[in-house]
Amino acid sequence: MAGYHRAGVKGRLVAGLLLCGLALAACGGPASGAETAADALNRGLQAQFAGKYDEANTAYFQVLAKEPGNTAAFFNLGLIAHLQKRMTAAESYYRLALEQDPNNIKALFNLAIVRAAVGQNQDSAALYRKVIALEPNYADAHFNLALVLRDLGQNAEAQQEFATAQRLDPKLVAPSAPATPARPASPSPTR
Repeated sequence: MAGYHRAGVKGRLVAGLLLCGLALAACGGPASGAETAADALNRGLQAQFAGKYDEANTAYFQVLAKEPGNTAAFFNLGLIAHLQKRMTAAESYYRLALEQDPNNIKALFNLAIVRAAVGQNQDSAALYRKVIALEPNYADAHFNLALVLRDLGQNAEAQQEFATAQRLDPKLVAPSAPATPARPASPSPTR
């Protein structure tokens, strides 16, 4: 039943996103049809880097109106929600990005941070392990996995992950007290 509920919510979320994107695309911006999805994505990235999150969100919805499966738009909507501490929305957008590209390392990494932030450390650890399987030299993933493992009481494995993280990036040192995971991965300019 839970899977059915999630599918229904996800379907409504995607439909809502597309309707919002279509409405936003119709309300403003360049002449109809003149702007491509890539143009809207670039405009969104510029706004996002400038801290203009409302403008960025509008641009990303316009991208999705033109290309409903645009991974970068979903990822960047997730990142904005994440930075605004709207974890439920961030998780939804990251999951939508992962539906388009299940091996999107940035989306997996950021989703792992979100899952840890909401107390789902087992899920977070599994996501970090997937990131590491895809990118074995991702020091921040090893470091964050170590933090989560330590919270789960898996201290020996946590120490191994801290050591790997520090070998890959000497600036990463195991904290003596509980710490928060590394910051989310940066905006994605790619599809």
